Amino acid sequence: MQLAALYLDFNSYFASVEQQMRPELRGKPIAVLPVVAETTCCIAASYEAKAFGVKTGTRVSDARKLCPDIIMVEGRPPLYVEFHHRLVEIVESCTHVERTLSIDEMVCMLTGSQRQVENALKLAAAIKKKIECEVGPYIRCSIGIAPNVFLAKVASNMQKPDGCVVLRAEDIPEKLLTLKLRDLNGIGKRMESRLMEFGIESVADLYAANRQQLRSAWGSVEGERMYDKLRGVQVEYQTHDRRSLGHSHVLPPELRNAVSALSVLHRLLQKAAMRMRSYGLQTSSLSVRVKFLNASTWVAETRMNSTDDTLILTATLEQLWRQYPKRKYVPYAVGISFTSLNTPDQRSMSLFSEVEQGSKLNGVLDALNSRFGKNTVYLGRAHDALKHAPMRIAFNHIPDLKTESDE
Repeated sequence: MQLAALYLDFNSYFASVEQQMRPELRGKPIAVLPVVAETTCCIAASYEAKAFGVKTGTRVSDARKLCPDIIMVEGRPPLYVEFHHRLVEIVESCTHVERTLSIDEMVCMLTGSQRQVENALKLAAAIKKKIECEVGPYIRCSIGIAPNVFLAKVASNMQKPDGCVVLRAEDIPEKLLTLKLRDLNGIGKRMESRLMEFGIESVADLYAANRQQLRSAWGSVEGERMYDKLRGVQVEYQTHDRRSLGHSHVLPPELRNAVSALSVLHRLLQKAAMRMRSYGLQTSSLSVRVKFLNASTWVAETRMNSTDDTLILTATLEQLWRQYPKRKYVPYAVGISFTSLNTPDQRSMSLFSEVEQGSKLNGVLDALNSRFGKNTVYLGRAHDALKHAPMRIAFNHIPDLKTESDE
């Protein structure tokens, strides 16, 4: 097996972008937040903060206990998206970017002489140098090079920050045996527990298991795929149709009431509907969720005739909101999701539904907002939340600045 994949993982990406853009933050422990509130969690931490135990998912109040001098910074998703595209262009100028896996991860497939260890290392060094020269020294990446994408990702995590690790065929499995099960992509807490039930307690046990044993442990063909990936076999990417989309938002303290929560939900719905239309999709299921400080999460959902009409979706949200708890619970986070997505040609028409009249109106609204800026035209129920629920970046979704930014 020759080297085939070069994997880039940008270190503490959101925090690094902030430090690159704001010199006063350099060398200091910082945490990036979705919204400035003590009840939210850190979505990124600089390496200076990580040294104190602060990491992604750490509650703000806990982060302050771990690191009293930590600086809280409100996230700027549009900036991170812009940097992402600049970084893709830089890497592309060195070698072809095969795929972006998230806003801070991308993979390049090596060809020809690039597959030689010496040349692969030179390519990695050239990429790092060009990023430093054209973007700045605070945007660092760890690079993994291996016979397949899976092992290249594993290698990229073996030396952080700013590392470069090569896993050759002859390094396998020895260099993997020092890792923990959860160091391998695809093995989380629940999967680790499941593997242990099958007597697999280490990477050595995992590698020693045969194909059928791993299929049984995973309960699916994914176990066999893991068998191949550990041995450097390139498993083809699985293509998945988009099944759902949505938006969520942590409410700042001044909006933690039922009226404001509903207003934010309307804003989220309007953003999600525009995004859905940009994909050429419709939904036949709407789900709403509200997290409370003093009660369990409330979820309400309903099915409907397939639609992309914001007016219909708004009316559906209002119907669901009638189920909202009457008790004085304190909402701190809200979310909206469209599921059962399909294209217009896949929709099943109801014999009793009225013909939708809103498609032209939606098109006009989207065009106006795209040309003159978001919130140029909107439905009034979202008025009180226009300054809230900004763009968010999910792990595997890079927002489209044209349709999702708030500018």
